[in-house]
Amino acid sequence: MLSEASDSKVSRITLTNVPGGSEGFELAAKFCYGVSIEITLSNVAMLKCVSHYLEMVEDFAEKNLDSQAEIYMKNLVLPKISNSISVLHCCESLLPIAEEINIVSRIINGIACNASKEQLVSGLSKLEKFAVIPPNIEPDTPPDWWGKSLTMLSLDFLQRVLSALKTKGLKQDTITKILINYAQKSLHGLVARDPQIIKGSFSDAELRKKQKVIVEAIVGLLPNQSRKCSVPISFLSGLLKTGILASASIVCKADLERRIGLHLDEAILEDILIPANSHNNNHHTLYDTDTISRIFTIYVNVEEEDNDENHMTIENEMDYDFDIPLSPKQGSILKVSKLLDSYLAEVALDSNLILSKFIALAELLPDHARVVEDNLYRAIDIYLKAHPNVKDSERYRLCKTIDCQKLSQEACSHAAQNERLPMQMAVQVLYIEQMRLRNAMNGGHNQFFGSIHGQFPQRSNSAAGSGAISPRDNYASVRRENRELKLEVARMRMRLTELEKDHVSMKQELVRSNPTNTLLRSFTKKLKKLNTLFHVKDDIKPISSSSSDTWFLFQKKRRHSLS
Repeated sequence: MLSEASDSKVSRITLTNVPGGSEGFELAAKFCYGVSIEITLSNVAMLKCVSHYLEMVEDFAEKNLDSQAEIYMKNLVLPKISNSISVLHCCESLLPIAEEINIVSRIINGIACNASKEQLVSGLSKLEKFAVIPPNIEPDTPPDWWGKSLTMLSLDFLQRVLSALKTKGLKQDTITKILINYAQKSLHGLVARDPQIIKGSFSDAELRKKQKVIVEAIVGLLPNQSRKCSVPISFLSGLLKTGILASASIVCKADLERRIGLHLDEAILEDILIPANSHNNNHHTLYDTDTISRIFTIYVNVEEEDNDENHMTIENEMDYDFDIPLSPKQGSILKVSKLLDSYLAEVALDSNLILSKFIALAELLPDHARVVEDNLYRAIDIYLKAHPNVKDSERYRLCKTIDCQKLSQEACSHAAQNERLPMQMAVQVLYIEQMRLRNAMNGGHNQFFGSIHGQFPQRSNSAAGSGAISPRDNYASVRRENRELKLEVARMRMRLTELEKDHVSMKQELVRSNPTNTLLRSFTKKLKKLNTLFHVKDDIKPISSSSSDTWFLFQKKRRHSLS
């Protein structure tokens, strides 16, 4: 540059776009004049770039700056993952020359190869330790785990590193841990909605834009959707909440909703309490009920698809163990029903939540999902208390979502005295309590009627009253009830035989001797028992679903007395 200058007496030249700026040029100049410089993780990438820019290569001198930096890279950077990540982070300020001389791609490929080797070695060591540590217990992540260092990278570099790691076959669990650490670090402080906090270095719009970019990128890097996916539900929920507040794309939010729906039985109430995106709107609801409605719908649809796939296999199985505990499917839907009822009780306090949305939420799950509906009754009672201006017709419509036959005795007692409920429901609750009391007083053979009574559906689209949720469980329940009925009929036949014997012996006694008043009274009592038994036997008839609807649907007119 000096030789090509037009002025032979030039004493100052300008170097543009020197990698590392004045610091990089100073190190290169010191190296030229024999001043000892120390190559470190923080400057090796800069020295590689500045030596390329100034053409300080072996073609002009042996052991030049470029070769010295290359030796350091090969010996101390590329073999170790943590060192590679640190140098890769330094390359972010050295673009595009760091890309041109192939430093970035070399480091990323080195990280992927070393991580793959580490995973293989770790797997072999676990095999040796199975005699001491059970295989189903995952060891804690070490404090110096290299995955935590990836949080210092920019989003673009992180995507490239994870893409290389996936290509090398890194486990999805490890990918998920990396994403969780990165999200916690990158989104920390960006979720603040307090205007005093937002007044810092970013405006509200800039914060939301950065949130949106990070959330959409992380969701795109998540493992494929499946029931066996190991992404924690709390992490997915946090991403969805941030994505809604940051106005993420519809595709991004739909992806998160489906992932949560596939693992909804693992969620807790906090995971589904998603704040509504209500900017400067005081008439919005507190929570985003539309999103929750879609999530529960996804869960129900997936459950129905699984049941349909297994239906033919279950029908061909004839022998079952009826005394086994709840199946995983049944336990799953029971957890989800409790979760939904807890959510209803929470959102019921929102004065801006309209009745139609509350009813739609209450009816998201099929009838057989709730074995006991005390929690649903509690949520409805909270809603009526928080919305005292609800019309009587709307109260009636709301209470129709409750199957009174599935209320416990305590809930029935509370409902019978609850002034917020419509009169139709109070009458129905009192009638059911009367039937339960009558069956409890009669005992014995009336258990047969109690088992039939417990299966009356309240709504026309209700499932079996046994609470089964799959063809296998439903079939097992029917078989169990059938055996109980057969035993009850056998007891009744034995009792009938005994009464017939008593009747014959009484007739013979009358023939042999003159009957006394005591004998006549005894004979009369025996005949009454016999007639009662025949009357009970004749009353056992099939009961159609239409008759059950007639007995248990809400009455349109108030009744002044109960018979």
